[in-house]
Amino acid sequence: MCPVSRFTFILLLTTTCWGVSHAQAADPPSAGDIEFFEKKIRPLLAEHCFSCHSSGAKTIHGSLLLDSAAALSKGGDSGPAVVPHKPQESLLISALHYDGDYQMPPKGRLPDAEIALLTEWVERGAPFPAGDKPAERPDGSINFEAGRRFWSFQPVSVQPLPPVQHASWPLQRLDHFVLAAMEGQGLSPSTEADRATLLRRLSFDLTGLPPTPQEVQDFLNDDSPDAWQTQVDRLLKSPHFGERWARFWLDLARYTDKTASWLDSTGEAWLYRDWVVDAMNQDMPYDDFIRRQLATDMMQETGPEDIPALGFIGLSPNYWKELKLPAEIIKVIVADEWEERVDAVSRTFLGLTVACARCHDHKFDPISTEDYYALAGVFASCRIGERPTIAEELYQPVRKAKSEVETLQKELAKLKKQKPLPQQKIDELTARISDIQSATPWYDARVATAVLEESLYVKRAGERADQGTKLDYQPGPQDLHLFIRGNPNRLGDVVPRRFLTVLSENTPKPFRNGSGRLELADAITREAASLTARVIVNRIWAIYFGRGIVTTPSNFGQQGARPTHPELLDDLAARLIEQNWSLKQLHREIVMSATYRQTSRIESANSNTDPENQWLSRMNRRRLEFEQWRDAMLAASGQLDLTIGGASVALDAAGNHRRTLYATVHRREMSNVLLTHDFPAPTAHSEQRVHTTTALQGLYALNGPLLQAEADALVNRLQQAATDDTARIQLAYTLLYARAPTEQETALGLNFLGDSEGEQRVQSWQQYAHALLASNEMMFVD
Repeated sequence: MCPVSRFTFILLLTTTCWGVSHAQAADPPSAGDIEFFEKKIRPLLAEHCFSCHSSGAKTIHGSLLLDSAAALSKGGDSGPAVVPHKPQESLLISALHYDGDYQMPPKGRLPDAEIALLTEWVERGAPFPAGDKPAERPDGSINFEAGRRFWSFQPVSVQPLPPVQHASWPLQRLDHFVLAAMEGQGLSPSTEADRATLLRRLSFDLTGLPPTPQEVQDFLNDDSPDAWQTQVDRLLKSPHFGERWARFWLDLARYTDKTASWLDSTGEAWLYRDWVVDAMNQDMPYDDFIRRQLATDMMQETGPEDIPALGFIGLSPNYWKELKLPAEIIKVIVADEWEERVDAVSRTFLGLTVACARCHDHKFDPISTEDYYALAGVFASCRIGERPTIAEELYQPVRKAKSEVETLQKELAKLKKQKPLPQQKIDELTARISDIQSATPWYDARVATAVLEESLYVKRAGERADQGTKLDYQPGPQDLHLFIRGNPNRLGDVVPRRFLTVLSENTPKPFRNGSGRLELADAITREAASLTARVIVNRIWAIYFGRGIVTTPSNFGQQGARPTHPELLDDLAARLIEQNWSLKQLHREIVMSATYRQTSRIESANSNTDPENQWLSRMNRRRLEFEQWRDAMLAASGQLDLTIGGASVALDAAGNHRRTLYATVHRREMSNVLLTHDFPAPTAHSEQRVHTTTALQGLYALNGPLLQAEADALVNRLQQAATDDTARIQLAYTLLYARAPTEQETALGLNFLGDSEGEQRVQSWQQYAHALLASNEMMFVD
């Protein structure tokens, strides 16, 4: 065999993953672009432009319309108003800046912040949604009866199994629906993957960790007919199941451990993360899982130990409120916070973009502005704050003691600044603080970031606007006025707190129990049960197969994608509800299915017919999330700390070998490593991971400290576990890829290592291990 240079060897193993893709044709607007338009741009156009430049205007000025994609493309008498991606060449932007002959709007120049938003819109390509509007009555109001006939608002029911030709292939109910759709496209299923591949796939999917060599060997040696079910049951019972599936949920919940120092502290945020882990492990019914996160403090059957569940709302983003500014500005900031909470709750649980109705009736879905403010009132009636995880009567003495300790610590800090130091007084205060802490039962009880039943009212600090603002929290709920065009300084009628009209059987009843959080949770899991079940089933399906049955997991409205397998989605959702909302039952059916167990090998016939594999005639090869990749490296090197729960640790902290789930997530100062590897920003609800391939990722794999450290640790493990290079190479492949190396791979490794000795041999092994860790096979699961 010809000698192979170290550089060439590493490139052979890594180049496929890090290759630069060819330029592609312009894509249609993304879901994020459409959301940006609906929430930020359409309200500006409606307020400042549509009176003269829309199809509803009495007089259309300059023959220019700005209320549709076609009108934007056509332009007016002076030519196109917008050149996509080029704001500097767009007449609209020039007019907004008052730079030329045209100055718009004529009543006065817009604020810089609004011009910046419109400029960003043009930079994005001036995305404008195309599609149907919700059914309207002649008076322009929403026809909710017609809206309820939309597919995602229909009740789910168990579906009859469709006829199939390959009757022996299905192993679970879901297989019948997949196979029928597959055969309808002239496709046939792929063969089952080999056992080692299947176990590696299953282990990563259920626990986020690779199988150990012993687990692989036990499965390969198990000839019993229920060998696969044994592995499924083992991994579903693993405490690491909750860790893997909690991370999926934390993306939706925009989880963070820390936020900016000048904002309210997130406290012991990890209590929420650990609560989610435990809920997943205990297979908490999904409807109960929702109710506890929105209103566990209002449920008689739960206690203070469940208070961390309220972190879903308690860890919501907070925005800085400079109280020297006029109250009119602060009201807008507070309204933005309420909007964010409506958005997170509606998209996470219902798959609906309710926040798009803040400024106007939803342009596509049967959601009115009144619906939006009915939900916003719920979140305007509760305040983020810390709450103990023990009974309030037990915590009252603790609260008093902590207040006293805080006062003493401030006094102590002042004493330590004096010169000369009054050491005796310092020692006395220190001892007094220690005595209070040790003498107070439950002093170290955990305090979770949660919500309190208090309403916020933003008021002027004085009679004039320039005298600043004060925030007035009062017990009891409040109903919000409708904000005209989303502006809290232009008030319409009061809107009672209630559920969405289109998801209510009749006229929705006002919420009467405090803020209404529990009534909202009940409505989501009862009146909207069918939609709620569809949304979570689709999210879990997408994790396993790389794409959802609905490819817009947080948008089940008109602008969302239609399901590729509607009967399958309804059947799974209906049975989820029937099975007491057990998510583990759903997981079990998916991984026990023939659909899941197919090979990911691409067959040319099926590939030509279905290049995107939306009909699932094979398994999709999937790239590991960064958390799984890092954890797998730590596991292979023998350094992974499998301790469950507890406070977070900085990702790059020396000696941090904990699972990546426990790495500190900072909302305002995200880890560069996480950002480089597609970790979602915790500033907003993230519906799914978006995988990219960038040069920075490749450079990190080749030069990053993590891979270098784990390569060294892996070499040490191999050297201690085996006595010759052939055995070490075999062990390395089993640890990393859950399979034995081929003869060619063994020969390639031996040739690379050569006959070197001493320090040169150590370096050869380190480079070899590094290349294995950075390889495609390590980063992907078949």
